[in-house]
Amino acid sequence: MLRLPADNEIFRTITAPLRLALEARAPWELGAGFAAQPLLTLAPKGDGHPVLVLPLMFGTDINTLPLRRFLAGRGYAASAWGQGLNLGPRAGVFEACRERLAALSDEGRQQVSLVGWSLGGLFARALALAAPAEVRQVICLGTPIAADPPPAALWRTYEQLTGDPMGLPPALGDLHGRLPVPATSIYSRSDGIVAWAQSREPDGPQAENIEVESSHLGLGVHPLTLYAVADRLAQPLGQWQPFRRDGLLGLLYPEPGRG
Repeated sequence: MLRLPADNEIFRTITAPLRLALEARAPWELGAGFAAQPLLTLAPKGDGHPVLVLPLMFGTDINTLPLRRFLAGRGYAASAWGQGLNLGPRAGVFEACRERLAALSDEGRQQVSLVGWSLGGLFARALALAAPAEVRQVICLGTPIAADPPPAALWRTYEQLTGDPMGLPPALGDLHGRLPVPATSIYSRSDGIVAWAQSREPDGPQAENIEVESSHLGLGVHPLTLYAVADRLAQPLGQWQPFRRDGLLGLLYPEPGRG
């Protein structure tokens, strides 16, 4: 019997309608996030450093509020992006994000962790490339890191066709390569919007991928995501290590690189 690997293009095409339908579970994942709060108190606490949370496409700071409240409860100075509806790098938006990062880092006196959900993860990657000295680490949630064609190329094509300037600096280059800071991608194989194989960080000494079972729209509020984000943020500055799946965590989080 022919067995197709999960990252096979034919397999992804056949299962796309099912995965899209499974996005309807997002409200239950939000509820699970709230219900799991007593257990999530066991998640590692932080050192109080600032964390900037960037929303998904067509999302706002309302969508990231549960995640930011959770991080605040873990001891972080969690901040919203403050740019309203995320419609991509429209003129002035990236510059505003860059200014917010500079303010949170106190003009480079401390480093800021960036957590970006879907399209917000591309903003986080762009910020890490533009100001690596101000960024402690990047955590992407269901972000199309390795999309083909790359999102940056699509945005520049949009500029050329419409004359409507997008705000991504051309000097940043592609956003799907290695970052100059520690990078984590949290993704789901049943993501109905972004193909999971495109959400993985490229191999590197300070890059990792963590798999959870979630919808795309619920990924930022899923209890397993919340725990993994807290675990990653709690690492001491300059002592980044890959996510450990010890004990019960080994049952909840699949090993990276599985077929």
